[in-house]
Amino acid sequence: MRGRGYLAFFVGISLTAWTCYFVMEEQQKLQVQAGFQRDAEKVARDTQSRLQIYFDSLHGMKGVYAVNDRIDRLHFHRYVNELKIDKRYPGFQALQFVRVVPEAQLPAFVERVKRDTSVDPKGYPDFYLHPASARSPHYIIEYTEPLKGNENAFGLDLSALPQHLKALELGRDSGEIVATGRITLVQDASGEPGFVARAPVYRNDVPLETTAQRREAIVGFVAIVFRMNTLMREVVDPALLEHLHLRIEDGGFQNGKPLDPGVDPLMYDSDGRVESHQERAELVPGLVTQTVLPVGQRNWIMKFEGRAGSRYGRSQLPVVLIGVAGFTISGLIALLLVANRRESDARHGLEFSLKELELQKNNVEEARNDLSRVVATLKQAQTNLQTSEKMASLGALVAGVAHELNTPIGNSLLTASALGDMVRDFERRLKEDGGLKRSALESHLGDARKACDIMTSSLTRAADLITSFKQVAVDQASGQRRRFRLDEVLHDTLATYAAQLRRASCSVTVDVPADLVFDSYPGSLSQVLSNLIGNALLHGFDGRDDGTLWISARREGPDLAVLQLRDNGVGMTDVVLHKIFDPFFTTKMGQGGSGLGMNIVYNIVTSVLKGTIRVESVPAEGTSVTLVLPLWLKEDVLQA
Repeated sequence: MRGRGYLAFFVGISLTAWTCYFVMEEQQKLQVQAGFQRDAEKVARDTQSRLQIYFDSLHGMKGVYAVNDRIDRLHFHRYVNELKIDKRYPGFQALQFVRVVPEAQLPAFVERVKRDTSVDPKGYPDFYLHPASARSPHYIIEYTEPLKGNENAFGLDLSALPQHLKALELGRDSGEIVATGRITLVQDASGEPGFVARAPVYRNDVPLETTAQRREAIVGFVAIVFRMNTLMREVVDPALLEHLHLRIEDGGFQNGKPLDPGVDPLMYDSDGRVESHQERAELVPGLVTQTVLPVGQRNWIMKFEGRAGSRYGRSQLPVVLIGVAGFTISGLIALLLVANRRESDARHGLEFSLKELELQKNNVEEARNDLSRVVATLKQAQTNLQTSEKMASLGALVAGVAHELNTPIGNSLLTASALGDMVRDFERRLKEDGGLKRSALESHLGDARKACDIMTSSLTRAADLITSFKQVAVDQASGQRRRFRLDEVLHDTLATYAAQLRRASCSVTVDVPADLVFDSYPGSLSQVLSNLIGNALLHGFDGRDDGTLWISARREGPDLAVLQLRDNGVGMTDVVLHKIFDPFFTTKMGQGGSGLGMNIVYNIVTSVLKGTIRVESVPAEGTSVTLVLPLWLKEDVLQA
């Protein structure tokens, strides 16, 4: 029995050593390879998603020209300013419009640009075409935004640049977005790699089925200019570059021949710029992969290499644990074989362990079922929370109106009681004295008249509040479309918030003309106003003794109205402003905020009222909410 124990111990140690070797050489190698592959796929996926967002902006610019192919410099300038590219799209270098100009029209085109004072009152007297080219037609950068920092691109004739010309002709013939290969931007003195993505713009109301038709109808191109280092800085986490080397090369057009041997294909190299002062670790042999990313009818080849370190290194802890466990298990087996008399106890212990394992398995299954029920409950709670938030404004109306009705009804009740006492006293005096003096009768009539006036004023105030509440409640509950005046809906909504505004010492200034008549959904508009006023009270004036709310409206053209709500509250930071319409985002979680108010406002304004909403805010200076709403909704929009 002792010899069997020694043999079992030797076999156990051998198996442990083999397992440690397997884990060290194979298993960890597979784990490192899998982690490296996940990181590479994430970088490639993030790059493609970011480019798709930018290309969607390019499609949006193309859509503007699809509505009106005669967009002038002023409208292009305003459109780009509204995009706020420095905050929303920091990966852009510039947005451009490239005009197609035949040779015969070139002098007139140059003269027209010089005299264009729509954006700059001085015009552009120094405008000229560069480089010189005799090729017709000319592809000239007419608009570039922002102009500051991109002056060298203004007036650039792309027909003289073969790489740009090839991409332009491909985009013209295909009608799709086309990207250039690696270029050095004329407006960039650093020489960093860049590229340009362009989408063709055609004349309206002409057929575009064939290549010849598209060539005949071409007007120009909308373009986005990128710096590769700036673009990739948004995509790749700098901390990841300590463990991962990324190199992007241009593979040429998808349906074209490969690049010429003399052309530099390098678009981006993560080792080309230093993200930190740490030295780069050595590359891990064999830890490489690559993927092909389609970008504007071109192929980008993304090559990844892993570096030695904690992220892709081999950990010794599993090997140590396996060795200790193997040595312990081998010793135990040897001891069990030597101590044969304890075999029965060991069997009982094993059976007990199996029962415990079965019990734990059952507990895990029960826990899984409980978790499934919790998930279903959470989903239902989310739905109920959204429904409750939509009805919260109506509940606030009930509370506000009930509070406001206490004063006029209480005054009426007190006056009626006093009037009853006066009447009873008058009857008593009439019986006891057998008659009344004229002065006593006139005094009694004066008191009665004053009591009636008080009751009439108080009950009229209560009736007005109830009328306002009924109209707001019916509108929000029914959701029916009708004609209404904006000032009346605003008056009814403010009436229901009178108590809360008074408690917050908040003054309201209203500048709404009486001739703003809508044919829309007053209930939805009232809910939007209620949520915005509630937000101002909960967030804007939090921690302040008083505040001011300005509400103004004006007509914008024949069928639009601009409604603005502005306060002098605490304002919002850029981070909060960026997330204000996200569902379940709130700075008052657990303090009265659900995170659904502004998300519901956005959905109502854009989906029900068919308008737009813009929020501007500066910390410590207040917040401004601007709604642009149609005065009447078209039938086809309502049916859709």
